[in-house]
Amino acid sequence: MASWASYPYDNSVILVTGAGSGIGRAIARAFLEHGANVAVCGRTEESLQETCAGAPEDRVLISRADMSSPADIARTVGAVRERWGRIDVVIANAGVSLPGTIDDLDEESWTRMRSINLDGLIALAREVVPSLRETKGSFIAISSVSGVGGDWNQVGYNATKGAVNLLVQSMALDLGRDGVRVNAIAPGFMRTAQTQSRLDDPVFWEALRNRLALDRPGEPDDVARVALFLAGADAAYITGTVIPVDGGVTASSGTPRPPYQISEY
Repeated sequence: MASWASYPYDNSVILVTGAGSGIGRAIARAFLEHGANVAVCGRTEESLQETCAGAPEDRVLISRADMSSPADIARTVGAVRERWGRIDVVIANAGVSLPGTIDDLDEESWTRMRSINLDGLIALAREVVPSLRETKGSFIAISSVSGVGGDWNQVGYNATKGAVNLLVQSMALDLGRDGVRVNAIAPGFMRTAQTQSRLDDPVFWEALRNRLALDRPGEPDDVARVALFLAGADAAYITGTVIPVDGGVTASSGTPRPPYQISEY
């Protein structure tokens, strides 16, 4: 990934959860490219190794961890502090989406989404906030536009992401006088290995495209570039925000795009 701006993250310590693929991988690589020491955590060590491929070993820490496990979270945060003695930025990216209406939302699905998307994020915040107070650091949750408005067939996911957005705002109020900034990035539909098959479906793509002002799907690097800015000194007076990175989806009231000649994608 190449960003337009250059950010001086040399010697900073960044923790990225859910860093084995997609948005988390793009964010981890972006901070590595800008000189940071990066701890990556996720459930599959092989995918974490792929995220960090080519990076200097002394600037990488890999932690295999399940973000629904408070013990795994505590172990990971402890390992980062033992390795580098500080934590400057935390990117809470790990998440899971299981589709379903309220009629379909069984206890297993709801518990799984809540345990990672919300409970795991709270457990992570509890562990890292003391370190962030020391460094006057930044906590960034990767939320979703699904926490800003509802989606069809996503009642559980919407509920957890809406809670994340309010959690971020509340934490920002409580931690501001300690010098800790807390924000969220709310991506729209992103092109990843997991979503590519949906984008390859012409019916789905045209329906999605009808909502996109920028006329293209988002890329994980689009989110990573915002994270680079939001974590750094240029965003020093920004806290308690939820920043959509959605190609203009949330700019719309939901009315369909007027008919026009669609160019080739």
